[in-house]
Amino acid sequence: MTDRTLGAHDKPSPEGGWSETCVTLNSPYVVPPLISGLVQPAGILAADGSYCDHGALWRRHRSITTPPDIPSNVPDQLAGRWLWGGVLWAHFGHFLVESTSRLWALDDLSKDIDGILFIPKRPSEETEIRGFHRRFVDLIAPGLPIRVANQPTRVEELIVPGQGYGLGQIISGTQRFRNFIQSRFACDIAPEGPDKLYISRSKLGLRKGGLLGEEQLETLLEEQGYTIFHPQDHSLDVQLARYKAADKIVAVDGSALHLYAMVGRSDQKVAMILRRMSGASQQLVDNVSAFTGCGMVVVNALRTEWLPIDQQKSNRLSFGELDHSKVAIALSAKGFIAADSEWPALNSRERRKLLWRKGIREDENFVESPEFRKKAIREMRQKRRARRVARLASEGDQSASSNS
Repeated sequence: MTDRTLGAHDKPSPEGGWSETCVTLNSPYVVPPLISGLVQPAGILAADGSYCDHGALWRRHRSITTPPDIPSNVPDQLAGRWLWGGVLWAHFGHFLVESTSRLWALDDLSKDIDGILFIPKRPSEETEIRGFHRRFVDLIAPGLPIRVANQPTRVEELIVPGQGYGLGQIISGTQRFRNFIQSRFACDIAPEGPDKLYISRSKLGLRKGGLLGEEQLETLLEEQGYTIFHPQDHSLDVQLARYKAADKIVAVDGSALHLYAMVGRSDQKVAMILRRMSGASQQLVDNVSAFTGCGMVVVNALRTEWLPIDQQKSNRLSFGELDHSKVAIALSAKGFIAADSEWPALNSRERRKLLWRKGIREDENFVESPEFRKKAIREMRQKRRARRVARLASEGDQSASSNS
């Protein structure tokens, strides 16, 4: 059996279509990846060996799981009725956006299921269910079994929902997916925490990317009444309680905002400070807007960006360098901090010390973004021209005055 007639060759759409339909397969093969990489042959083959497009994981404009070969050996047989969960990510943000994208079908089941069946993202990874995987599912369907197929598996019956959420246009989620999250996820978690919350990345280390000058930003925000919150130090329940409770949230762009989007409210004020020049930031804006109705404020106060030397392009490992004076202007204009707030930008000496303490060594492990360098040169030339024009104008005025 194949579901090609359902239009699954098209990318998933927040408008619905195949993203809001299910296919039921009897005795399909579930095939985990054999190679690492962004795009991997993996997924579901129907009993006749045809590929089930409906179970593919899409990211932006392409499917990143592609038809696998029919396995010559199928060591596992799985009895019962299972829901296809797709690819199980160990990365928290990708789990939230891509591994939860089919759970909406839990609201549509006519009969009970035996659990949710995933395949791992990496073939080398253990099939361990991490704590946040287990807790997330429990906050929707307490105790529902989760299973990861780390080798080819024949399943008695598999329900395959369409992809209702993900990266790309589908970041907004389908209406059914959003309704499901809002009605089923974390409903018993009560709001608890401060009115003003800053969601920090300052403890994540060099291999996670972040903001240079974030520790100074935290001090400045604490003076404005904000509580500094490091989500990785807290349980999923505590994170959700804090996000529900706060009236004002300032955050660096990152995975925490994907979780916030699932429980946020339209009356909350949220500001996102950019740590990189990347399309990922617009994905976060669209995600939060669609799920909460909240118009998130985007603060671009990057003085420059430091890129890993082996990649030299903006990505999740980049470090943005903050201009605190621009942060203050943006946040005060939108009512997040006092209207008269003036925060000083770091001087050259402070910047050098900051880079050293963070472990960033120019031209050794990181390089400055060429785009920002070009921008700085353009701005310097513009200032020189402006000064020259002003000087010539002043000399002309003096000359005219003396002649009169």
